[in-house]
Amino acid sequence: MTRPVLPINSPKVINAWCSYDIANSAYILSVNTVLFPIYYQQVTQKAFGSEMVAFMGLNIRNTVLYEYAIALGYFIVILLTLSLSGIADMGGYRKRFMQFFTTLGSFACMGLFFFNGENIGLGLVLPMLAVLGFAGSLVYYNSFLPIIATPDRHDRISAKGFSFGYAGSMILLIFNIFSLQKYQWFGFSDSLEAIRFSFIEVGIWWLVVSQFAFYYLREERKEVHWDITIFTRGFHEVVKVFGYIRKRKAMYRFLLAFFFFSMGVQTIIIVASLFGKAELGISDTMLIVTILIIQLVAILGAFIFGKVSTRFGNRTSLMWMLGIWVFVCFSAYNVKDDLQFYFLSALVGLVMGGIQSQARSTWSKLIPTEKGETASYFSFYDSTEKLAIVIGMLGFGIIEQITGSMRNSTLLLSLFFIVSFLIIAFTKLKVEKPSTA
Repeated sequence: MTRPVLPINSPKVINAWCSYDIANSAYILSVNTVLFPIYYQQVTQKAFGSEMVAFMGLNIRNTVLYEYAIALGYFIVILLTLSLSGIADMGGYRKRFMQFFTTLGSFACMGLFFFNGENIGLGLVLPMLAVLGFAGSLVYYNSFLPIIATPDRHDRISAKGFSFGYAGSMILLIFNIFSLQKYQWFGFSDSLEAIRFSFIEVGIWWLVVSQFAFYYLREERKEVHWDITIFTRGFHEVVKVFGYIRKRKAMYRFLLAFFFFSMGVQTIIIVASLFGKAELGISDTMLIVTILIIQLVAILGAFIFGKVSTRFGNRTSLMWMLGIWVFVCFSAYNVKDDLQFYFLSALVGLVMGGIQSQARSTWSKLIPTEKGETASYFSFYDSTEKLAIVIGMLGFGIIEQITGSMRNSTLLLSLFFIVSFLIIAFTKLKVEKPSTA
């Protein structure tokens, strides 16, 4: 059945698209960044009597094991989305796949309620599935951006989406913090039980709020012959897209730079609370407050660097932010007290909001939209980010395991940002015709 295409630059559609950031950001903030790492550390340490846990015959540090599990989850995302994105473009299934991954992630999030520390396998598998749902849905969510708006609006709309997510996700986190602090008022036996129930709340929020975007987003449906070769054809579509990217210097170099700085950015987002607790002994309450401050500053950062990009261009905006990221990494190695940590957290928030927003809008400007293959192009974009997370988390975890300190791992992250800065500095980020070579 053929369905009408989306109207371009429709405020109603754009707001609906942005609202999905509110839905899934609640998971990435409340569960993935703040509450689950805190809960995971406490219950595993209680269950095993120390930071070292026994898993599959190995005696390994609990934080390192968690970092490996998240890395594996993102690796699975890469394998799935590279095949499914070609199918999404062929048949117009972007929204269908987005709905599938959203449902998977939200139910996995709710399932974390049953993790108690002793069943360590469940505490690793469910976060992997939640990450799979989160990252998988983003591929198709991002691929709608060049469909719903013209390139001149991509910077502003991308920034708006991230700002919606940062602001909206704080609403649920603030409520969860309140229930955590006043657990007796809600009938919980202790703060850990309050955190367990928050996993259910976030899963429901993710599932319910996303329906607004699903109601308004639509695409032209095409006839697809479903048989055993469908996945092979999906990969073939992605291979075609890669051939297109290789012929365009700006796209290829930006993707390479994006790979390097994503290794740093995404790893820092995931391990920030673990770093504060393990290296500086910052209390759970202050860690949560710090994350809230980061979210508030990130809203500001998304808009500031959106303005910088509009005036000076995407390349200048990205280079400014990458320079700040290098400073953050070197400073993290030397951070000694809580005040320094809070200052660095504010800087992270400023460039976190800006660089995620600018990266998405830059890529949406570089890709062709006339053939309707946006899911395949954003599959490359998101797979690049996920592969970066896998390598970044593994590298961070290996160095931490060898040296016994997260500080040494931050120096590795600074190297990623420096390489990315150099690539961006020598690349003109503009749409270009295919090479004849």
